[in-house]
Amino acid sequence: MDDYWPKVVRSKRTVVSPWLEVIERDVQFFPQARSDTYYAIGQPSYLAAVAVTPGERFLLVRQYRPAIERYSLELPAGLLEDNEDPAKAMVRELLEETGCSSRSIELIGKTATCSSRISNMMYSFFIQAGERRSDFVEEPGVSVASVTPTELRDLIVSGEFAEQTHLGVLALAACKGLISI
Repeated sequence: MDDYWPKVVRSKRTVVSPWLEVIERDVQFFPQARSDTYYAIGQPSYLAAVAVTPGERFLLVRQYRPAIERYSLELPAGLLEDNEDPAKAMVRELLEETGCSSRSIELIGKTATCSSRISNMMYSFFIQAGERRSDFVEEPGVSVASVTPTELRDLIVSGEFAEQTHLGVLALAACKGLISI
């Protein structure tokens, strides 16, 4: 018998949409203990990038988020599609959301998005962005901005830039010496 504890003794997944499932897990923490049921949200892995323009400005995206019922100012980001390479997916997302190409991309972290409730991975990147395509058109309801390091710091302090996973990406980039804000 396996002596590793805790153990998942039962798992059930209920698909809600192509982007969401509810995961129910019965966990036994030690031998002869009753199992307890825990729930998680299953989603595709998530990607976000600190993207810096040739002019040393940070690219940001503003869009309405129904989950929080307001607009959110964020880093370029998206979901990883099945069998997609995370770096290629992030390059795709940056181009789709900002119209900017990627001159270089560096994976700076692969972490849990929210270890207590969400069952996916978070891929964090640092991108040296290229120029914006001249034919780029913003998606309806999405606007792109670029800010200086000082402006970004002010947005964080004011709470206008407040997406925790994106703050984590900025913290990783700062800890690795890639940015200073």
